Amino acid sequence: MGRLFGTDGVRGVAGKDLTARLATDLAAAAAGVLTGAQGDERVGGPAGDDPGARERAARRPVAVIGRDPRASGDFLEAGVVAGLASNGVDVLRLGVIPTPGVAYLTKALDADFGVVLSASHNPADDNGIKFFGRGGVKLPDEVEDLIEDRLGKGRQPGDKTRMAFGRVTDAQPKQELYLDHLLATLGTPTPLAGLRVVVDCAHGAAYSIGPRALVRAGAEVITIGAAPDGDNINSGCGSTALGTLSAAVTEHGADVGIAFDGDADRCLAVDADGEPLDGDQILTVLASELHDNGHLARNTVVVTVMSNLGFRVAMRESGIEVVETPVGDKYVYAAMRDGGYVLGGEQSGHIIQFEHASTGDGLLTGLHLLAAVNRRGIPMSAAAKMMTKYPQVLLNIRGDKARAMAAPALAEAVTRAENRLGDTGRVLLRPSGTEPAIRVMVEAPNRPLAERIAADLADAVRAAMAG
Repeated sequence: MGRLFGTDGVRGVAGKDLTARLATDLAAAAAGVLTGAQGDERVGGPAGDDPGARERAARRPVAVIGRDPRASGDFLEAGVVAGLASNGVDVLRLGVIPTPGVAYLTKALDADFGVVLSASHNPADDNGIKFFGRGGVKLPDEVEDLIEDRLGKGRQPGDKTRMAFGRVTDAQPKQELYLDHLLATLGTPTPLAGLRVVVDCAHGAAYSIGPRALVRAGAEVITIGAAPDGDNINSGCGSTALGTLSAAVTEHGADVGIAFDGDADRCLAVDADGEPLDGDQILTVLASELHDNGHLARNTVVVTVMSNLGFRVAMRESGIEVVETPVGDKYVYAAMRDGGYVLGGEQSGHIIQFEHASTGDGLLTGLHLLAAVNRRGIPMSAAAKMMTKYPQVLLNIRGDKARAMAAPALAEAVTRAENRLGDTGRVLLRPSGTEPAIRVMVEAPNRPLAERIAADLADAVRAAMAG
C-alpha cells in the first residue's frame, strides 16, 4: 500500500476511497499525534517555547473543522467529528468556509489543529481531508507519516488526549473573524470603490463570504457560481473554467472579474474584455506593489520552476530577485518560511502573502489585486501587460520515466534545445510525481519555435523510454 497522504492531504472518490470509517480513524489518529508530545515538538514547537502551552494543558484539546459544499462533506464531517470527540478533542464546527479561513481561525482561536474537508478544484465526486497544525500551518511530511502510522491503533500508552469525550460546538459565527481579518489587511475601508466586479465562486466554499468581502471593500459586485447544491462545485465555473467568468464580465460591462476554485485557496482574474490573467501575472502586480511601497521582504518573490520566463524577465527589469522551488505550494511555503520572504505562488493562482496568511488564500489575493489596480488607476488589461508572457508548450509523455531520465541521449537532446534557445527561452524536463510520465515544458519567443522544440524533445523522451 502506498502513502495515504498525498501532496495536499488525503484525497479520493468519496464513499469509495474516502469512507466514513477512514474519516473517523484518520481523525482519531490525528488527535493522538497533534495533541500529544510528538505534535508539540514537530508542529507547534516545543511546549517550553509556547506561552499558551500551560493553558492548553489545563483544558481539553481543541480542533476547528470546516468544509466546502460537496454533498459528501456531510458524512465525512460526521466521521471526523466522531473520531475527534471520541478521543477527547473539543470540536468547533465552522461550516462551509474557504480552506484559508480554517487555517486563519486555527491560529486566531488558539486551536491545537484544524481540519478541512475539500478536494479543492477536483470534481464533486472527490473529497479530501487535510490538517493544519497549531498556528494554521500545513503539516510536515514526517508528521503526516506519524498520523498514518498510528491509523487504526486506537489510544496509545502515554497519550495526552483525555479519556473524557470532547464537546462539539457550532462555531459558524466565527467566520466573521476571518472576514474582518481579510478586510483589515487592506489598510483602508473601501479600497475597491468605483470598481464593478464579477466574482465567480465556483459553487464552492467562498459562495457567501467571497462576495461579502468584495462589497465591504467598496466594490459593486455581480456574483455567479454562488448556488451550491452539493454536486455542481467546479462544474463549468470557477478558476478552472474561466470562460464562464469572461462571458459574464463582458455581458455586464464590468471592469474586472475574479474566480476562485472550490475551496477558495486560489484566485485568477480576467480583464474588462474577458482576457485572463494567470498567477504569474497576478504575482507581478502584487510584487510590484510591495516593491514600490518598500514592503517586499529581501526584495524577493518565490515561484516554482513552472513560472513563466516572462515573469522572471519582468522581475529582473524591476530589480526584484526570484527564488525558484520545485512544483507544489508546500515547497513555495517552505522557501518563504526559511528565507523570510513575504510573497510567493504558482501559475494556478495559489498565492501566499505571508504577512497576512499561512497558506494560499484566494480571497486575500483577489482583494489585494483589485486594490493595487484601483490605487494605480489603471485597467486590469494594463496590469496584465506588466509582464510579457512567453509562449509555453507543455507535453506529457507516458512511459518509463526512470529509464528516460537516466539516458545520456536525452540529456544531450536537452542541451541541444537549450543551445537553440540561448537566453531567449527555457527548457524543463521533470518526471511526474503522480504518474509514470515525464513533463516537457518549452518556452520561446514565439509559439511555432516552442512547439518545434517541444516536439523534438518529446521524440527524444519516447526514444529514451524505449531504451
